[in-house]
Amino acid sequence: MAILLSTKANAMADWRDALLACDPSLDIRLFPDAGDPASIEAAVCWTQHDMAELRRYPNLRLIVSMGAGVDHLLRPPGPPPGIPVARLKDERLTTGMAEWVLLNVLRFHRQDLDYRALQAQRVWEELPAPETAERRIGFLGLGELGLAAARACQALGFPVQGWARRPRDIPGIPTFHGEDGLHAMLPRTDILVCLLPLTPETRGVLNRETLALLPRGAFLVNGARGGHVVQEDLLAALDSGHLAAAALDVFEPEPLPPEHPFWAHPRVVMTPHAASITIPRSAAPQVVENLRRARAGEPLLNLVDFSAGY
Repeated sequence: MAILLSTKANAMADWRDALLACDPSLDIRLFPDAGDPASIEAAVCWTQHDMAELRRYPNLRLIVSMGAGVDHLLRPPGPPPGIPVARLKDERLTTGMAEWVLLNVLRFHRQDLDYRALQAQRVWEELPAPETAERRIGFLGLGELGLAAARACQALGFPVQGWARRPRDIPGIPTFHGEDGLHAMLPRTDILVCLLPLTPETRGVLNRETLALLPRGAFLVNGARGGHVVQEDLLAALDSGHLAAAALDVFEPEPLPPEHPFWAHPRVVMTPHAASITIPRSAAPQVVENLRRARAGEPLLNLVDFSAGY
C-alpha cells in the first residue's frame, strides 16, 4: 500500500526524503501520478483541491494535513466520508509562529515603522522610549500556537492575556471567553494577536465593532487566517488612525491580488502566508507514526474534531 503526497512543488522532494528517512519501506506516490487508486492508504495533503480527488481511493484510511490549520481541507467538498483527518502539532511549527509573533510585537513596540519613516525622510529624531510592562498583549486563540506565542511575549516582560471561545484556566495568564469576554479584553489590549482556528463562529471576528473596542493607537497581528478579518473594516480603522498598524500573514484570497490596497499601505506589514512553514524533516515522524497507528487500529494523534472545525 502507498502514501499519496500532495504539496507545493518546491517541497515535494524534501517531504519524500523526510518520510523515507523515517521508514525506507514506504511506497510514496507524488500527486497527481498516484497509479492504481486502490493502492493508496494514506494521503498527506496541502490544499482543499485534493479532497475531491481523494474520493477515488477506495482503501484510503488516513488524511494528514501539512499544517496546524485544517479549515482549507474541510471546505466543500471536504474529506471523503468516514476518513479521519489528522493535523500537525510540530515543535518547529510552533516555534516558527512564536518567532513571527515576537518579530511583529517588537516591531510595533519599538516603533520600527516610525523610525523607518524618519529614515526615509533623513530625519535624525529620537522617539520616546516605550515601556514593556505597560504594553498589553491580547491573544485571540489559546491553542498550542497561541499559548506558545503568549509565553514568548510574557518571557520578555509584556503583560499577556488571552481569549478563547470556551473557558480556559492557564496559570499566569488572565483569560476571557465568549462574546462578553471578548468585549472585556479588547479595550485593555494594545497589541492584538489573532491565532484562532477559522470556523463559522470565528469568521469575521475582527470587524468594525470589535476593532473599535481596541484603544486608539492599538496594533493588530494576524497569523491565523484571512477570513478572521473584514478587510474593509481594517482598512477603515487604519486610515482613520484608530489602529496604528497591522502585521498580516494571511489573506482572502491568497495570493493577494496586485491591486489590493494592503500592498501599498504605509501602516501594513505583509508576509505571504509564511509566518510558520512546516519543515518536513521535523514533521515527517508524526506522519509516519500516525500511519503506523492507522494500520494497527490504534488511536490517532491530533485527530481533527469535525464538529469543532479543528
